[in-house]
Amino acid sequence: MTHATVEHVPTGRRERLACDYFFSTMPVRELMRQMTPEPPKDVLEVSDGLQYRDFLTVGLLLKKLHVQVKGERPAERVRDNWIYVQDGGVHVGRIQIFNNWSPYMVADRKNTVWIGLEYFVAQNDTVWNMADADLVKLGTKELETIGFARGEDVLDGCVIRMPKAYPAYFGTYDRLSTVQAWVNRVPNLFLVGRNGMHRYNNQDHSMLTAMMAVDNIVDGRTEHSNLWDVNLEADYHEEKRTRDEGRGTTN
Repeated sequence: MTHATVEHVPTGRRERLACDYFFSTMPVRELMRQMTPEPPKDVLEVSDGLQYRDFLTVGLLLKKLHVQVKGERPAERVRDNWIYVQDGGVHVGRIQIFNNWSPYMVADRKNTVWIGLEYFVAQNDTVWNMADADLVKLGTKELETIGFARGEDVLDGCVIRMPKAYPAYFGTYDRLSTVQAWVNRVPNLFLVGRNGMHRYNNQDHSMLTAMMAVDNIVDGRTEHSNLWDVNLEADYHEEKRTRDEGRGTTN
């Protein structure tokens, strides 16, 4: 590859830039169709068939929670970072409590709770195309339905839409190696990140692929299979050291 065409969206002005190296985090499907000359037909057939799931978050600022657990009094706070919702009567799939990720994510963390209601959708879904105000109402109603919070405690709300948040492991994903093999023959093109590699990487793995791409350049390596080896393990583990573990005590 030798050049990239950059468009200034507000003006529509385009500029052709010569480049030594190319890093792509854009969806594989879009990248393959924007290349000139086009990749081979078998590569395009695979890239055109890649599928995605889109992601929508309804953020709600609350005075407090009202989490009802059977046999216990309603809780105003919980310790979880994420809670998966199994109730088939609502659309929300997961609830994130930002206070528990970091207290500094909430301006008034002592008196308010900041949560995100997560919806796994597609861009042609009814939920995706609802007005923001209606989504805030929907999220509030669903919190009441599952016994998680009360509408009277909602102080504010917002909506964030993230298209192609999840590269799907169906469609033509089982033939992704066809795209991978062709890309690996372009020595100065590096596909990195979740959408760039059409792989459900977490943030750490995504950043690692970018750092390894730079290492390849520094080392003069023109074959990039090592990038695709990141996150091939079947399981992903997170460890937490307790205060006692840090002091070396045992039970």
